[in-house]
Amino acid sequence: MKYTAAVITVSDKCSRGERVDTSGPAVREILERAGFDVVYTGLVPDESGQIQEELIRCADEKKIGLVMTTGGTGFSQRDITPEATLAVIQRETRGIPEAMRYASLQITPRGCLSRAVAGIRGKTLIVNLPGSEKAARENLEAVIEAIGHGMDMLMSEGSTEHHHHQ
Repeated sequence: MKYTAAVITVSDKCSRGERVDTSGPAVREILERAGFDVVYTGLVPDESGQIQEELIRCADEKKIGLVMTTGGTGFSQRDITPEATLAVIQRETRGIPEAMRYASLQITPRGCLSRAVAGIRGKTLIVNLPGSEKAARENLEAVIEAIGHGMDMLMSEGSTEHHHHQ
């Protein structure tokens, strides 16, 4: 099954044209290589209302299966992507950001500083990635296979445990 995906870059500087977004295209490339159909990309400033609107539009109106954000997961005052995401999801999926932080810690002691969250809204999985292209790539590569299985479960009717006879 091929799932739809969206990539939303959250960055004041990119949204003002002061910096070129390299993270969004890198995330898109990884998703497409993994078999996702990237049907939407967006770019918003670090503004909670605008982030929430983009996430809700992708989930509720566009019915996109996987929404990846990149940016706004650090410690600066403007880094509010996790809070905006928590405001719109219905169920947290804590294992995904835990796995990303674990993978990051194998590379840098600063991996624990990511505040990324992930969760489900309706039939949409929303996952925050860091803003740096390198970190976004590393984080997504660490969980892309698991996300594929999660999408299968999210899109199925009921439990998938019956479907795995060894």
